[in-house]
Amino acid sequence: MTNAVRRHPEERDLLHAAFRSFDEAAHTLQQSYCALTARVEQMDLELARSNEALRRQLCDNEAMRVHLDGILESLSTGVLVVDDGGTISRSNRAAEALLGATDAELRNRRASDVLAGAGLGLRDRPQRMGQTVVSISRVPIHNDSGERSGHLILFQDITRIYQLEEQLQRKERLAAMGELIGRIAHEIRNPLGSVELFASMLQRDLDEHSSGKRYARQISQAVQSMDRLLANLLLYTRPTRMARGWHSAESLIDEAIKLAAHAITKVPVDIRIDISREVQSVWCHDGQLKQVLVNVVVNAVQAMPNGGVLAITLSQEPPQALGMPAVRLMVRDSGMGIDPAHRSRIFDPFFTTKDEGTGLGLAIVHSIVEAHQGRIDVESTVGQGTSCSIILPHPSRGGDPDGVQAGTRSRPESSDAHPVEHEVLAEEWSHE
Repeated sequence: MTNAVRRHPEERDLLHAAFRSFDEAAHTLQQSYCALTARVEQMDLELARSNEALRRQLCDNEAMRVHLDGILESLSTGVLVVDDGGTISRSNRAAEALLGATDAELRNRRASDVLAGAGLGLRDRPQRMGQTVVSISRVPIHNDSGERSGHLILFQDITRIYQLEEQLQRKERLAAMGELIGRIAHEIRNPLGSVELFASMLQRDLDEHSSGKRYARQISQAVQSMDRLLANLLLYTRPTRMARGWHSAESLIDEAIKLAAHAITKVPVDIRIDISREVQSVWCHDGQLKQVLVNVVVNAVQAMPNGGVLAITLSQEPPQALGMPAVRLMVRDSGMGIDPAHRSRIFDPFFTTKDEGTGLGLAIVHSIVEAHQGRIDVESTVGQGTSCSIILPHPSRGGDPDGVQAGTRSRPESSDAHPVEHEVLAEEWSHE
Protein backbone atom coordinates (compact mmCIF):
# COMPACT_ATOMS: atom_id res chain seq x y z
CA MET A 1 0.00 0.00 0.00
CA THR A 2 2.75 2.36 0.83
CA ASN A 3 4.54 1.52 -2.40
CA ALA A 4 1.38 2.08 -4.47
CA VAL A 5 0.78 5.44 -2.88
CA ARG A 6 4.34 6.29 -3.34
CA ARG A 7 4.20 5.42 -7.05
CA HIS A 8 0.96 7.35 -7.67
CA PRO A 9 2.41 10.84 -7.09
CA GLU A 10 5.24 10.05 -9.50
CA GLU A 11 2.84 8.98 -12.21
CA ARG A 12 0.75 11.98 -11.50
CA ASP A 13 3.78 14.21 -11.97
CA LEU A 14 4.62 12.46 -15.18
CA LEU A 15 1.08 12.88 -16.34
CA HIS A 16 1.16 16.58 -15.45
CA ALA A 17 4.45 16.93 -17.28
CA ALA A 18 2.98 15.19 -20.29
CA PHE A 19 -0.03 17.52 -20.27
CA ARG A 20 2.22 20.54 -19.95
CA SER A 21 4.33 19.32 -22.86
CA PHE A 22 1.16 18.73 -24.89
CA ASP A 23 -0.14 22.17 -24.00
CA GLU A 24 3.15 23.75 -24.99
CA ALA A 25 3.16 21.79 -28.25
CA ALA A 26 -0.45 22.75 -28.90
CA HIS A 27 0.33 26.37 -28.11
CA THR A 28 3.34 26.26 -30.41
CA LEU A 29 1.23 24.61 -33.07
CA GLN A 30 -1.46 27.25 -32.59
CA GLN A 31 1.12 30.02 -32.94
CA SER A 32 2.54 28.39 -36.07
CA TYR A 33 -0.97 28.03 -37.48
CA CYS A 34 -1.74 31.66 -36.74
CA ALA A 35 1.58 32.72 -38.26
CA LEU A 36 0.92 30.53 -41.31
CA THR A 37 -2.61 31.90 -41.62
CA ALA A 38 -1.29 35.46 -41.40
CA ARG A 39 1.35 34.65 -44.00
CA VAL A 40 -1.23 33.07 -46.30
CA GLU A 41 -3.47 36.11 -45.89
CA GLN A 42 -0.49 38.36 -46.62
CA MET A 43 0.41 36.28 -49.66
CA ASP A 44 -3.22 36.40 -50.80
CA LEU A 45 -3.20 40.16 -50.41
CA GLU A 46 0.12 40.45 -52.24
CA LEU A 47 -1.17 38.13 -54.94
CA ALA A 48 -4.35 40.18 -55.26
CA ARG A 49 -2.27 43.33 -55.52
CA SER A 50 -0.03 41.71 -58.12
CA ASN A 51 -3.06 40.49 -60.04
CA GLU A 52 -4.60 43.96 -59.89
CA ALA A 53 -1.34 45.54 -61.06
CA LEU A 54 -1.08 42.95 -63.82
CA ARG A 55 -4.71 43.55 -64.80
CA ARG A 56 -4.12 47.30 -64.91
CA GLN A 57 -0.97 46.77 -66.95
CA LEU A 58 -2.81 44.49 -69.35
CA CYS A 59 -5.60 47.06 -69.63
CA ASP A 60 -3.06 49.82 -70.21
CA ASN A 61 -1.26 47.68 -72.78
CA GLU A 62 -4.54 46.88 -74.51
CA ALA A 63 -5.56 50.53 -74.47
CA MET A 64 -2.14 51.47 -75.85
CA ARG A 65 -2.41 48.76 -78.51
CA VAL A 66 -5.87 49.97 -79.52
CA HIS A 67 -4.61 53.56 -79.53
CA LEU A 68 -1.58 52.68 -81.65
CA ASP A 69 -3.78 50.61 -83.97
CA GLY A 70 -6.11 53.58 -84.30
CA ILE A 71 -3.18 55.86 -85.11
CA LEU A 72 -1.81 53.35 -87.63
CA GLU A 73 -5.19 52.92 -89.31
CA SER A 74 -5.81 56.68 -89.35
CA LEU A 75 -2.56 57.50 -91.13
CA SER A 76 -2.89 58.73 -94.68
CA THR A 77 0.51 57.14 -95.27
CA GLY A 78 0.30 53.49 -96.25
CA VAL A 79 2.33 51.19 -93.95
CA LEU A 80 3.52 47.61 -94.48
CA VAL A 81 5.26 45.94 -91.52
CA VAL A 82 7.84 43.49 -92.87
CA ASP A 83 9.91 40.97 -90.85
CA ASP A 84 13.58 40.08 -91.37
CA GLY A 85 12.61 37.49 -93.97
CA GLY A 86 10.86 40.08 -96.14
CA THR A 87 7.37 38.78 -95.27
CA ILE A 88 4.50 41.15 -94.54
CA SER A 89 3.13 40.78 -91.01
CA ARG A 90 0.82 43.81 -90.85
CA SER A 91 -0.68 46.56 -93.00
CA ASN A 92 -2.93 49.57 -92.49
CA ARG A 93 -6.00 50.75 -94.40
CA ALA A 94 -4.11 53.29 -96.50
CA ALA A 95 -1.73 50.60 -97.78
CA GLU A 96 -4.63 48.23 -98.41
CA ALA A 97 -6.48 50.91 -100.40
CA LEU A 98 -3.42 51.74 -102.49
CA LEU A 99 -2.58 48.09 -103.18
CA GLY A 100 -6.20 46.98 -103.64
CA ALA A 101 -5.96 44.11 -101.12
CA THR A 102 -7.06 43.39 -97.54
CA ASP A 103 -4.77 42.84 -94.58
CA ALA A 104 -5.54 39.12 -94.66
CA GLU A 105 -4.56 38.96 -98.34
CA LEU A 106 -1.31 40.82 -97.74
CA ARG A 107 -0.12 38.94 -94.65
CA ASN A 108 2.51 36.23 -95.07
CA ARG A 109 3.29 37.39 -98.61
CA ARG A 110 6.68 38.65 -99.66
CA ALA A 111 6.74 42.43 -99.86
CA SER A 112 8.79 42.37 -103.07
CA ASP A 113 6.12 40.23 -104.79
CA VAL A 114 3.32 42.57 -103.65
CA LEU A 115 5.16 45.64 -104.95
CA ALA A 116 6.04 43.98 -108.24
CA GLY A 117 2.41 42.91 -108.72
CA ALA A 118 1.34 46.57 -108.38
CA GLY A 119 4.04 47.73 -110.81
CA LEU A 120 6.00 49.40 -108.03
CA GLY A 121 9.47 49.21 -106.58
CA LEU A 122 11.62 50.67 -103.83
CA ARG A 123 12.82 53.63 -105.90
CA ASP A 124 13.57 57.23 -104.97
CA ARG A 125 11.50 58.84 -107.72
CA PRO A 126 7.68 59.20 -107.62
CA GLN A 127 5.72 56.33 -109.14
CA ARG A 128 2.24 56.22 -110.68
CA MET A 129 -0.55 53.88 -109.62
CA GLY A 130 -3.35 54.70 -112.04
CA GLN A 131 -4.33 58.31 -111.27
CA THR A 132 -2.34 58.32 -108.00
CA VAL A 133 1.30 59.36 -107.63
CA VAL A 134 3.11 57.78 -104.67
CA SER A 135 6.55 57.87 -103.14
CA ILE A 136 7.79 54.66 -101.50
CA SER A 137 10.40 54.52 -98.75
CA ARG A 138 11.86 51.88 -96.44
CA VAL A 139 12.48 52.47 -92.72
CA PRO A 140 14.26 49.91 -90.44
CA ILE A 141 12.64 48.75 -87.17
CA HIS A 142 14.86 48.40 -84.05
CA ASN A 143 13.97 46.65 -80.79
CA ASP A 144 14.80 47.88 -77.24
CA SER A 145 18.34 46.56 -77.48
CA GLY A 146 18.95 48.38 -80.75
CA GLU A 147 18.91 45.28 -82.94
CA ARG A 148 17.06 45.28 -86.26
CA SER A 149 13.80 43.36 -86.24
CA GLY A 150 12.41 44.04 -89.69
CA HIS A 151 11.43 47.22 -91.51
CA LEU A 152 8.50 49.38 -92.60
CA ILE A 153 7.54 50.12 -96.21
CA LEU A 154 5.82 53.53 -96.37
CA PHE A 155 3.55 54.67 -99.21
CA GLN A 156 2.98 58.44 -99.36
CA ASP A 157 0.27 59.78 -101.68
CA ILE A 158 1.89 62.85 -103.26
CA THR A 159 -0.64 63.29 -106.06
CA ARG A 160 -1.66 66.81 -104.99
CA ILE A 161 1.97 67.86 -104.43
CA TYR A 162 2.88 66.45 -107.84
CA GLN A 163 -0.03 68.36 -109.43
CA LEU A 164 1.04 71.59 -107.72
CA GLU A 165 4.60 71.13 -108.93
CA GLU A 166 3.32 70.50 -112.46
CA GLN A 167 1.14 73.61 -112.24
CA LEU A 168 4.06 75.72 -111.04
CA GLN A 169 6.32 74.43 -113.81
CA ARG A 170 3.52 74.98 -116.33
CA LYS A 171 2.97 78.55 -115.12
CA GLU A 172 6.66 79.35 -115.41
CA ARG A 173 6.84 77.76 -118.86
CA LEU A 174 3.66 79.43 -120.09
CA ALA A 175 4.66 82.82 -118.70
CA ALA A 176 7.90 82.75 -120.69
CA MET A 177 6.16 81.50 -123.83
CA GLY A 178 3.33 83.99 -123.38
CA GLU A 179 5.68 86.94 -123.28
CA LEU A 180 7.42 85.74 -126.44
CA ILE A 181 4.13 84.98 -128.20
CA GLY A 182 2.70 88.39 -127.34
CA ARG A 183 5.66 90.22 -128.79
CA ILE A 184 5.70 88.14 -131.96
CA ALA A 185 1.93 88.50 -132.42
CA HIS A 186 2.12 92.28 -132.20
CA GLU A 187 5.05 92.43 -134.60
CA ILE A 188 3.25 90.25 -137.16
CA ARG A 189 -0.09 92.00 -136.82
CA ASN A 190 1.24 95.36 -137.97
CA PRO A 191 2.42 94.27 -141.45
CA LEU A 192 -0.68 92.06 -141.77
CA GLY A 193 -2.80 95.20 -141.54
CA SER A 194 -0.92 96.67 -144.48
CA VAL A 195 -1.30 93.46 -146.50
CA GLU A 196 -5.04 93.39 -145.79
CA LEU A 197 -5.36 97.05 -146.77
CA PHE A 198 -3.60 96.62 -150.12
CA ALA A 199 -5.48 93.37 -150.84
CA SER A 200 -8.77 95.20 -150.25
CA MET A 201 -7.66 98.02 -152.55
CA LEU A 202 -6.75 95.51 -155.25
CA GLN A 203 -10.15 93.81 -154.94
CA ARG A 204 -11.83 97.20 -155.38
CA ASP A 205 -9.76 98.26 -158.38
CA LEU A 206 -9.58 94.98 -160.32
CA ASP A 207 -12.23 93.68 -162.66
CA GLU A 208 -14.79 91.36 -161.04
CA HIS A 209 -13.96 88.41 -163.30
CA SER A 210 -10.20 88.81 -163.43
CA SER A 211 -7.89 86.23 -161.90
CA GLY A 212 -6.06 89.02 -160.07
CA LYS A 213 -9.19 89.90 -158.10
CA ARG A 214 -9.64 86.26 -157.17
CA TYR A 215 -6.05 86.10 -155.93
CA ALA A 216 -6.51 89.34 -153.97
CA ARG A 217 -9.64 87.86 -152.34
CA GLN A 218 -7.70 84.73 -151.35
CA ILE A 219 -4.92 86.90 -149.92
CA SER A 220 -7.48 88.83 -147.89
CA GLN A 221 -9.06 85.63 -146.56
CA ALA A 222 -5.67 84.21 -145.59
CA VAL A 223 -4.77 87.44 -143.80
CA GLN A 224 -8.08 87.36 -141.89
CA SER A 225 -7.47 83.75 -140.88
CA MET A 226 -3.99 84.65 -139.65
CA ASP A 227 -5.42 87.65 -137.80
CA ARG A 228 -7.87 85.35 -135.98
CA LEU A 229 -4.97 83.12 -135.02
CA LEU A 230 -3.06 86.12 -133.70
CA ALA A 231 -6.16 87.24 -131.80
CA ASN A 232 -6.25 83.84 -130.12
CA LEU A 233 -2.57 84.18 -129.29
CA LEU A 234 -3.15 87.57 -127.69
CA LEU A 235 -6.17 86.20 -125.83
CA TYR A 236 -3.94 83.45 -124.46
CA THR A 237 -1.21 85.84 -123.35
CA ARG A 238 -3.62 88.38 -121.85
CA PRO A 239 -7.17 87.03 -121.51
CA THR A 240 -9.58 89.93 -121.68
CA ARG A 241 -10.60 90.84 -118.14
CA MET A 242 -14.34 91.27 -118.00
CA ALA A 243 -16.65 92.02 -115.13
CA ARG A 244 -18.07 88.89 -113.55
CA GLY A 245 -21.50 88.29 -112.15
CA TRP A 246 -23.97 85.53 -111.32
CA HIS A 247 -25.12 83.55 -114.35
CA SER A 248 -27.49 80.63 -114.67
CA ALA A 249 -25.50 77.40 -114.82
CA GLU A 250 -28.13 75.67 -116.95
CA SER A 251 -28.15 78.48 -119.52
CA LEU A 252 -24.35 78.56 -119.74
CA ILE A 253 -24.13 74.82 -120.32
CA ASP A 254 -27.02 74.76 -122.83
CA GLU A 255 -25.56 77.62 -124.89
CA ALA A 256 -22.09 76.04 -124.83
CA ILE A 257 -23.55 72.76 -126.14
CA LYS A 258 -25.31 74.67 -128.93
CA LEU A 259 -22.04 76.36 -129.90
CA ALA A 260 -20.32 72.97 -129.95
CA ALA A 261 -23.09 71.41 -132.07
CA HIS A 262 -20.85 71.38 -135.17
CA ALA A 263 -18.74 68.70 -133.46
CA ILE A 264 -21.46 66.93 -131.46
CA THR A 265 -23.66 66.22 -134.50
CA LYS A 266 -20.88 64.35 -136.31
CA VAL A 267 -20.93 61.34 -133.94
CA PRO A 268 -23.61 59.65 -131.80
CA VAL A 269 -23.11 61.25 -128.39
CA ASP A 270 -25.25 60.65 -125.31
CA ILE A 271 -25.16 63.95 -123.40
CA ARG A 272 -25.91 63.78 -119.68
CA ILE A 273 -26.17 66.96 -117.60
CA ASP A 274 -26.37 66.95 -113.81
CA ILE A 275 -26.53 70.30 -111.99
CA SER A 276 -26.59 70.21 -108.20
CA ARG A 277 -29.53 71.92 -106.53
CA GLU A 278 -27.06 73.81 -104.34
CA VAL A 279 -25.35 75.34 -107.40
CA GLN A 280 -27.89 76.92 -109.72
CA SER A 281 -25.67 79.83 -110.77
CA VAL A 282 -21.97 80.44 -111.31
CA TRP A 283 -19.83 83.52 -110.53
CA CYS A 284 -18.03 84.12 -113.83
CA HIS A 285 -17.90 86.05 -117.06
CA ASP A 286 -20.45 84.21 -119.17
CA GLY A 287 -18.72 84.71 -122.53
CA GLN A 288 -15.35 83.49 -121.30
CA LEU A 289 -16.78 80.50 -119.43
CA LYS A 290 -18.75 79.51 -122.56
CA GLN A 291 -15.46 79.61 -124.49
CA VAL A 292 -13.96 77.26 -121.91
CA LEU A 293 -16.92 74.89 -122.05
CA VAL A 294 -17.13 74.87 -125.85
CA ASN A 295 -13.48 74.00 -126.24
CA VAL A 296 -13.51 71.30 -123.55
CA VAL A 297 -16.73 69.77 -124.93
CA VAL A 298 -15.37 69.76 -128.49
CA ASN A 299 -12.18 68.07 -127.33
CA ALA A 300 -14.23 65.48 -125.42
CA VAL A 301 -16.37 64.73 -128.49
CA GLN A 302 -13.32 64.47 -130.74
CA ALA A 303 -11.89 61.93 -128.29
CA MET A 304 -14.93 59.71 -129.05
CA PRO A 305 -14.76 59.22 -132.86
CA ASN A 306 -17.21 56.30 -132.64
CA GLY A 307 -19.53 58.05 -130.19
CA GLY A 308 -19.98 57.61 -126.46
CA VAL A 309 -21.18 59.32 -123.31
CA LEU A 310 -20.52 62.98 -122.57
CA ALA A 311 -21.34 63.85 -118.95
CA ILE A 312 -21.36 67.43 -117.65
CA THR A 313 -21.80 67.88 -113.90
CA LEU A 314 -21.78 70.93 -111.64
CA SER A 315 -21.45 70.50 -107.88
CA GLN A 316 -20.11 72.15 -104.78
CA GLU A 317 -16.41 71.71 -104.00
CA PRO A 318 -14.84 71.64 -100.52
CA PRO A 319 -13.27 75.03 -99.62
CA GLN A 320 -9.85 73.35 -99.36
CA ALA A 321 -9.69 73.11 -103.15
CA LEU A 322 -9.09 76.86 -103.63
CA GLY A 323 -8.93 78.10 -100.06
CA MET A 324 -12.43 79.57 -100.49
CA PRO A 325 -15.94 78.37 -101.38
CA ALA A 326 -15.79 76.77 -104.82
CA VAL A 327 -17.70 74.76 -107.41
CA ARG A 328 -16.56 71.94 -109.69
CA LEU A 329 -17.67 71.93 -113.32
CA MET A 330 -16.69 68.54 -114.75
CA VAL A 331 -16.76 67.40 -118.36
CA ARG A 332 -16.25 63.64 -118.65
CA ASP A 333 -16.07 61.54 -121.81
CA SER A 334 -15.82 57.82 -122.48
CA GLY A 335 -13.25 58.22 -125.22
CA MET A 336 -9.70 57.20 -125.97
CA GLY A 337 -8.05 58.89 -123.00
CA ILE A 338 -4.80 60.83 -122.94
CA ASP A 339 -1.40 59.23 -123.36
CA PRO A 340 0.44 59.62 -120.00
CA ALA A 341 3.44 60.97 -121.93
CA HIS A 342 1.30 63.89 -123.18
CA ARG A 343 -0.64 64.62 -119.99
CA SER A 344 1.72 67.25 -118.60
CA ARG A 345 1.79 69.15 -121.94
CA ILE A 346 -1.88 69.37 -122.89
CA PHE A 347 -2.11 73.02 -121.76
CA ASP A 348 1.07 74.07 -123.54
CA PRO A 349 0.49 76.45 -126.47
CA PHE A 350 1.07 74.87 -129.90
CA PHE A 351 1.09 71.34 -128.48
CA THR A 352 -1.39 69.14 -130.32
CA THR A 353 -1.66 65.52 -131.43
CA LYS A 354 -4.20 66.31 -134.18
CA ASP A 355 -3.32 66.89 -137.81
CA GLU A 356 -5.48 70.01 -138.10
CA GLY A 357 -4.89 71.38 -134.60
CA THR A 358 -3.07 74.58 -133.75
CA GLY A 359 -2.52 73.67 -130.09
CA LEU A 360 -4.03 76.89 -128.74
CA GLY A 361 -7.47 75.83 -127.52
CA LEU A 362 -6.60 74.26 -124.18
CA ALA A 363 -3.85 76.81 -123.60
CA ILE A 364 -6.44 79.59 -123.84
CA VAL A 365 -8.84 77.60 -121.65
CA HIS A 366 -6.15 77.31 -119.00
CA SER A 367 -5.43 81.03 -119.22
CA ILE A 368 -9.12 81.99 -118.88
CA VAL A 369 -9.67 79.69 -115.88
CA GLU A 370 -6.62 81.14 -114.15
CA ALA A 371 -7.97 84.64 -114.83
CA HIS A 372 -11.06 83.51 -112.88
CA GLN A 373 -8.75 82.50 -109.97
CA GLY A 374 -9.65 78.89 -110.64
CA ARG A 375 -7.80 75.77 -111.69
CA ILE A 376 -8.17 72.77 -114.02
CA ASP A 377 -7.64 69.15 -112.97
CA VAL A 378 -7.44 66.45 -115.62
CA GLU A 379 -7.73 62.72 -114.95
CA SER A 380 -7.48 60.26 -117.80
CA THR A 381 -7.12 56.55 -118.40
CA VAL A 382 -6.16 55.31 -121.84
CA GLY A 383 -9.08 53.46 -123.38
CA GLN A 384 -11.55 54.52 -120.68
CA GLY A 385 -11.92 58.28 -121.05
CA THR A 386 -10.99 61.64 -119.58
CA SER A 387 -12.41 63.89 -116.87
CA CYS A 388 -11.69 67.61 -117.05
CA SER A 389 -12.64 69.42 -113.83
CA ILE A 390 -12.86 73.23 -113.82
CA ILE A 391 -12.82 74.49 -110.23
CA LEU A 392 -14.03 78.07 -109.83
CA PRO A 393 -14.53 80.40 -106.84
CA HIS A 394 -18.13 80.51 -105.62
CA PRO A 395 -18.58 83.45 -103.20
CA SER A 396 -21.67 83.89 -101.10
CA ARG A 397 -24.54 85.44 -102.98
CA GLY A 398 -24.00 88.77 -101.27
CA GLY A 399 -20.22 88.57 -101.66
CA ASP A 400 -18.33 90.28 -104.43
CA PRO A 401 -14.62 89.39 -104.63
CA ASP A 402 -14.08 91.34 -107.85
CA GLY A 403 -15.79 94.59 -106.95
CA VAL A 404 -18.84 93.85 -109.13
CA GLN A 405 -22.33 93.87 -107.69
CA ALA A 406 -23.79 90.40 -107.59
CA GLY A 407 -26.43 89.81 -110.19
CA THR A 408 -25.15 92.41 -112.66
CA ARG A 409 -24.69 91.44 -116.27
CA SER A 410 -21.14 91.01 -117.50
CA ARG A 411 -19.84 93.89 -119.57
CA PRO A 412 -16.40 94.30 -121.12
CA GLU A 413 -14.03 96.68 -119.46
CA SER A 414 -13.04 98.08 -122.81
CA SER A 415 -14.81 98.43 -126.13
CA ASP A 416 -12.34 96.05 -127.78
CA ALA A 417 -13.63 93.04 -125.92
CA HIS A 418 -16.95 91.93 -127.27
CA PRO A 419 -18.56 88.70 -126.11
CA VAL A 420 -19.76 87.79 -129.59
CA GLU A 421 -16.24 88.01 -130.97
CA HIS A 422 -15.01 85.57 -128.33
CA GLU A 423 -17.76 83.12 -129.17
CA VAL A 424 -16.63 83.22 -132.81
CA LEU A 425 -13.07 82.61 -131.69
CA ALA A 426 -14.25 79.60 -129.74
CA GLU A 427 -15.36 78.07 -133.04
CA GLU A 428 -11.83 78.40 -134.32
CA TRP A 429 -10.52 76.16 -131.51
CA SER A 430 -12.50 73.13 -132.58
CA HIS A 431 -9.37 71.33 -133.75
CA GLU A 432 -7.38 71.57 -130.52
